[in-house]
Amino acid sequence: MNDLTVFHFNKGEKNFEDYAQANGGLCWFARDLAVMLGYESYAAFQNAVNKATRACLTLSIPVAENFTQVDREIDGKIVKDWKLSRFACYLTAMNGDVKKPKVAAAQAYFATLAQAFSKYIQNAGNVERVLIRGEVSERERSLSGVAQEAGVEVYAFFQNAGYRGMYNMNLSALKEVKGVNSARPLLDFMGKEELAANLFRITQTEARIKNEGIRGQFRLEATAEHVGKRVRATMQELSGTAPEDLPIADDIRTVQKGLKKTQKEFARLDTQNPHVPKP
Repeated sequence: MNDLTVFHFNKGEKNFEDYAQANGGLCWFARDLAVMLGYESYAAFQNAVNKATRACLTLSIPVAENFTQVDREIDGKIVKDWKLSRFACYLTAMNGDVKKPKVAAAQAYFATLAQAFSKYIQNAGNVERVLIRGEVSERERSLSGVAQEAGVEVYAFFQNAGYRGMYNMNLSALKEVKGVNSARPLLDFMGKEELAANLFRITQTEARIKNEGIRGQFRLEATAEHVGKRVRATMQELSGTAPEDLPIADDIRTVQKGLKKTQKEFARLDTQNPHVPKP
């Protein structure tokens, strides 16, 4: 545990391990973590906690084992707080505001710990990829339902039209350009920026179909392609990069596997060492 006691958010003050509470294993209060990470407002910090819980759900990791809501007395007042496992602290830090120096330092700290257990370092970008990939899957299911109700007969053609608009080529050609030979969705190999752009494309396609009452295979394909073209133009205008030129990322399944392994090892670490370590 010696390597875990050297990380300080502020020199001369309590380190991360000093804030741990014995609770069978170890846990940390979310409000304490907010202070450690330099948040002035706990309300602002809750967004990171919410994202962390969604990441757990996306990974099919039991939320209750890592996040427990409790009433806690602070300065004579009873407030709502969370007891966080080490893994929950890790996910929360990875979803924190990276512009805050202490968040960036915490992300590096937790990534170093995770590296000891997993071949693949799960940095903030990869953790966010898991979240966005989960959102894309949800929105794809929703779009599929809307398209079916609007009269899509061959969903693959409709889906391909969206890719064709955004990438200037069909999905099969795009996979060749990207060098992805897997039969699995190309989305599983997209980086955070590209995933977010596709999430926007999917949600805007659905919104347009609903708002304009578009019906029929041909018109729906035309709509999906039009929205894709608009997203492409926006990306090129803002970043100067065409979406097909964005690099592929690690297989999302590898990322998920690494995160699940990290969760198990963090839990084992704190169960085997239930006493709060001292610097």
